[in-house]
Amino acid sequence: MGADLSARAVGLRELMDDPRADPQTLERTYRRFGAVNAVVSRVGALYRRDIRPRARAGRVRILDVGAGGGDLCRALAARLARDRLAAEIIALDADERATAWAAAQDDDAGVVYRCAFVADLVRAGESYDIVVSNHMLHHLDPAELQQMLADTAYLAGGAGLVVHRDIARSRAAYILFAAGTWPFAGNLLAGSFIRADGLTSIRRSYTPAELAAVAPAGWIVRRGLPARLELRREPGDVRS
Repeated sequence: MGADLSARAVGLRELMDDPRADPQTLERTYRRFGAVNAVVSRVGALYRRDIRPRARAGRVRILDVGAGGGDLCRALAARLARDRLAAEIIALDADERATAWAAAQDDDAGVVYRCAFVADLVRAGESYDIVVSNHMLHHLDPAELQQMLADTAYLAGGAGLVVHRDIARSRAAYILFAAGTWPFAGNLLAGSFIRADGLTSIRRSYTPAELAAVAPAGWIVRRGLPARLELRREPGDVRS
């Protein structure tokens, strides 16, 4: 538990981001994301607060940036289907390994899986009612963060919502994740990158104060549990 958490460990990289990562270990990691995110990411809260109210007003177009294995998108699709609400959900990831694996797991969820960068969608002039990301911010340095925020704000336009959700770096978050995953290291999480990369992610993450310091005007930083932060841009800003 002696990791330095005084500043972002931007020099560290997650094992799953290595293009030479073992394919079987990577697949087991994608497969276990759903269980882990069900505990830490609170997709139900996102759905109830931000997705369902907008979908009740009419069909919505949702973009998930850095969708990875697509578990967030499929969870949203299941909830929308249960409530008989119409939506188009696009799972976007720049890693073709993630996109290919996620598409193979769709099982008639109806999610669209795209391997591309956010900037590609901006150049294509696309637009969305809701843009989200989960565990994406900590991968970005301040300059990359500024560009992604500009791009996702453009894609949402003046009437769309943008919600970027991630881990908040703290000693408590690091200890809780290390302790909470330790009993599963030899079974549920065995042969995956989940535990090692989760600890690295916390060390790379922003604190709420750090994120607020680099976020452009009009973006709101919120804290949540467990050890969560959220950077959101509400509808109303004019597309530049």
